[in-house]
Amino acid sequence: MSKYIANENRYEKMKYNKVGNSGLKLPAVSLGFWHNFGDNDKYSTMEEMCFTAFDNGITHFDLANNYGPAGGSAEKNFGRIFKEHFKPYRDEMIISTKAGYLMWAGPYGDGGSRKYLTASLNQSLERMGLDYVDIFYHHRMTPETPLEETMCALDQIVKSGKALYAGLSNYDGPTLEKATAILSELKTPFIINQNRYNILDRTIENNGLKATSTKLEKGIICFSPLAQGLLTDRYLNNIPEDSRIKKDGRFLKEKNVTENREVLLKLNDIAAARNQTLAEMALAWILKDSDITSVLVGASRPSQILANIKALENTTFTKAELDAIDKLTVRG
Repeated sequence: MSKYIANENRYEKMKYNKVGNSGLKLPAVSLGFWHNFGDNDKYSTMEEMCFTAFDNGITHFDLANNYGPAGGSAEKNFGRIFKEHFKPYRDEMIISTKAGYLMWAGPYGDGGSRKYLTASLNQSLERMGLDYVDIFYHHRMTPETPLEETMCALDQIVKSGKALYAGLSNYDGPTLEKATAILSELKTPFIINQNRYNILDRTIENNGLKATSTKLEKGIICFSPLAQGLLTDRYLNNIPEDSRIKKDGRFLKEKNVTENREVLLKLNDIAAARNQTLAEMALAWILKDSDITSVLVGASRPSQILANIKALENTTFTKAELDAIDKLTVRG
């Protein structure tokens, strides 16, 4: 019997946005499991972060087969949390997972083949103890696999009932357009793109993903909205010993801080003038845009989740503020 009872007022402060032209809505802030839910992390902290998120209206938990470390451990740990606490709330939750990167040895544990995607989702469902996920993503473009094969695999997965909606992650605009044409013909409920996007990384503005997604009426959910923690006040003066850079330097490195510190300090000044922290402004900057459905935040402790939700209090920017941000961050 679960000891967790969700806050009865959990839906009052969160904003929910339609996913493209679908009938689904996602919270403006979603919880990502990329970091801090692996076998090296403390289980009780994972529980508290999930409780804090759900108690504050974050209904969407985003995973992938390879999240950890080790690969599969984030899904396994989430599965335990779900079984012990969240099972009564399954119909109030959006749970997503992905496949596309290397997950197991040999020729069938990577890419975009029908074999890999089907097998991976079956493994994910088993790890999480679920009958289905709400959204299943192909995690990356895989030119070595025919796009038709990958899209037909997503179609078959949704029509089998193992996922309710299909999504694409790390695609560019031209490939998204081709994929959408195939999925539309199959009448697959493909609704959302997941891509990296933040003040410092404008890739989706430059590769056609953002404009194409809007044109095709598909949602966009953004990961790394704080650039792996770079767009917070954590690194403005020094690099703390307990920071991600010191503990796990795979995705954020010391040189990323030193190369961007001057820009970060100036961005922090703009945020302060708005009565926001740098992190709040960075999230608000993404959420100002009606093309964006949700931001995926990572956290290492519950207080960070609450701080991220605070960004929703002010997502309006003046032209002068936007111009100042672009002047600091748009390259070329």
